Amino acid sequence: MGANHSREDLESDQEEAEEEEENYHDAKDRSSERRPQTPSSLDQVEAKLKALQLKYPSSDQNPNLKNAVKLYLHIGGNTPIAKWVVSEKLTSYSFVKTSRIDGDNDEDEDGDDDEEGGDSWWFLKVSSKIRVKVSTEAQLKTFGDQRRVDFVSKGVWAMKFYSDEDYKGFVAKFQECLFENTYGVEATEENKVKLYGKDFIGWLKPETLDDSMWEDADDAFSKSPSSETPVRASHDLREEFEEVANGGIQSLALGALDNSFLVGDSGIQVVKNFAHGIQGKGVCVNFDGGDYRSGSSMAHSTPRKALLMKAETNMLLMSPMNGGKPHSKGLHQLDIETGRIVTEWKFEKDGTDITMRDVTNESKGAQLDPSGSTFLGLDDNRLCRWDMRDRKGMVQNLANASTPVLNWTQGHQFSRGTNFQCFATTGDGSIVVGSLDGKIRLYSINSMRQAKTAFPGLGSPITHVDVTFDGKWILGTTDTYLILICTLFTDKDGKTKNGFSGRMGNRISAPRLLKLNPLDSHLAGVNNKFRNAQFSWVTENGKQERHLVATVGKFSVIWNFLQVKNSSHECYRNQDGLKSCYCYKIVLKDDSIVDSRFMHEKFAVTDSPEAPLVIATPMKVSSFSISSRR
Repeated sequence: MGANHSREDLESDQEEAEEEEENYHDAKDRSSERRPQTPSSLDQVEAKLKALQLKYPSSDQNPNLKNAVKLYLHIGGNTPIAKWVVSEKLTSYSFVKTSRIDGDNDEDEDGDDDEEGGDSWWFLKVSSKIRVKVSTEAQLKTFGDQRRVDFVSKGVWAMKFYSDEDYKGFVAKFQECLFENTYGVEATEENKVKLYGKDFIGWLKPETLDDSMWEDADDAFSKSPSSETPVRASHDLREEFEEVANGGIQSLALGALDNSFLVGDSGIQVVKNFAHGIQGKGVCVNFDGGDYRSGSSMAHSTPRKALLMKAETNMLLMSPMNGGKPHSKGLHQLDIETGRIVTEWKFEKDGTDITMRDVTNESKGAQLDPSGSTFLGLDDNRLCRWDMRDRKGMVQNLANASTPVLNWTQGHQFSRGTNFQCFATTGDGSIVVGSLDGKIRLYSINSMRQAKTAFPGLGSPITHVDVTFDGKWILGTTDTYLILICTLFTDKDGKTKNGFSGRMGNRISAPRLLKLNPLDSHLAGVNNKFRNAQFSWVTENGKQERHLVATVGKFSVIWNFLQVKNSSHECYRNQDGLKSCYCYKIVLKDDSIVDSRFMHEKFAVTDSPEAPLVIATPMKVSSFSISSRR
């Protein structure tokens, strides 16, 4: 599912055109064979023409209608009978601006004027059947070689244009309206420079940028020790294990050693790591059991974040939401070996209670460090490092001490406006942070005060971010697409660096987008959004991540990383704008997916180039192997 391009062909259109052309030539042939002597009157001419029963090409072959298109509808979903059908042989489209999102009566609207009072947005209107807001949610997909665009609007539609000029005019206007709907200003050059900056203006004109860094990275990958097992297009997914969970799973904490953990409503279930996935051990730490002291908030709530530490013998559990907001005032430290909460930590700075939105390990492999006592914290306008070692050199005794305070050892509290949402670390501890306004900032291991590089993003909030072990690639998650950024650049001395160690300036490659095709996006459901996109798990220099995985509703979506980086990949042909990859595999589950993650690279086996993929739903956890079919 997902990689089948054949279902995208407008076969009915080709057959209809061939039939019309055949009828036209047949009519001409019959006309020449039966040509009589010149008739003596107009009445005789008319009678002869009627007798020939001529079939001419339909008038829509040369339409005079403004913005004329042929409209198709996809029916049958992903079933064997799925196909495109002609909805209207000849219709037209228009872009209208209105503040009425749900209303259908916009006959009085002027496509060039703003609605008076309140916000207004550009909509695409096609015939009387389609009225859709111009946004990334429309999932517009372009086919330059076919003069065609596909999109979603309470169904999956395709428009075919009658000339290259018509097609290019539509795509250009759609992009202008999308820019204005996203940023609230007209798509002028001045506004583009103001929003993106001179260094990143090429992101809006990717054809002008140098793509060589992507190719150089591909070459490095093909020569790396990790490529002993070639990446093939014929990789297949094979389900190995499926386990029923003890309670509603809320999060997944994969271990690189013996065990992994399922955090659910009733407690933490311990599962065993194998080369073909994870299986239950029958061990569960219950939140309502005797392991929690009286009055602990853990006894009545489910943690939303679990972070392994100290060679995976301890786990930090983030407290639940605070007053309906995703900010926590503290966290709990669980000793996995004893199954007991040993400390309840509080976030505090300069004697004042503060909150955290997220926590993460110091680096990609930090959870394997037996002596690790520090971790990173993130809030809307804070980025910091916490230290669990007591400043007085004494371990807090949970039984007779008040809640201990974590030691803020490094960080910065920004005055306002950063709107941090998520973050991740590289193998050396560099930090990437995603923001509500779509910006992605890179911080070196030496400073949390000022970003070395700040990517402008594309206007959609970054809800999750990941980075490769070597820091060369960043993967940002938005609701409707994933953005893959190459951080490599060549400095003024000709040396290759990444954006964590130096300022990239204008030596920046255009990002690539990973999207669902319109049909899969429609099948995923209106309210389902991309979540938690991440690379496969590598913790060793010289190794390269092989796959990317994200969840959307009941879908787990997997991309081949090498294929995405390949500039000559078939997906990138005949596209307009940023290169978008639609080649992926989908695993469909019966329930909404909580998380999809690849196990540590050490669990890859000889017949697989990749460690198993673990997919958790609220009631089940499944493991899949990517095998190489020869």
